[in-house]
Amino acid sequence: MKENIKILIAEDDKNLGLLLNEYLSAKGYETDLFPDGDKAFKGFKNTSYDICILDVMMPIKDGLTLASDIRLIDKKVPIIFLTAKSMKEDVLEGFKAGADDYVAKPFSMEELLMRIDAVLRRTGNALKEESDNIFDIGKYNFDANKQQLKIDGEVSKLTTKESELLRLLCENKNDILNRNYALKVIWADDNYFNARSMDVYITKLRKQLKGDESIEIINVHGKGFKLLV
Repeated sequence: MKENIKILIAEDDKNLGLLLNEYLSAKGYETDLFPDGDKAFKGFKNTSYDICILDVMMPIKDGLTLASDIRLIDKKVPIIFLTAKSMKEDVLEGFKAGADDYVAKPFSMEELLMRIDAVLRRTGNALKEESDNIFDIGKYNFDANKQQLKIDGEVSKLTTKESELLRLLCENKNDILNRNYALKVIWADDNYFNARSMDVYITKLRKQLKGDESIEIINVHGKGFKLLV
């Protein structure tokens, strides 16, 4: 799926820009790197992008202005800001300019990748084919599109969050689903209250899957959850 995702990167720090470009390319994304907001906007007008990663402080045209210009011609393309600023006012200005997310420097590449995936899922740009959203879990059949869980001819209707969480667990079956990644994908924020909410939904899913004793959702301390089948 990632080879179909095209990312615009606007970053005036040459070293960081090259690092971002190389890292995201290595992860399977198609990327275009621009050294300032003016060149980035010209590039945006000539190419279709799935997501934009914009540094706030850039020469010629800063990231906030660039985002506002992008929003005039495309109101839906996701935008993530990179900035050394972390003041509340700056964050608010970023969202006013049309940001979908905001990453304060310094940041890890893994964190940025997590946020890109989360934003793409929230905005619908990473939707998979319908057949990719149907899973066999032991005796169960799970249709993530219809939010239905079937066993022995009986059908249970899942809530949206139950379905999204079970889909992530299925995509990582017998492997660890990172807690923070799941929170950012489904709840958009990994704060304490959302984390407690996710624990409640994990408990609900365990009850939904109790019809097959070979299925277990375990806690992996300090990391997340694992769907064992």
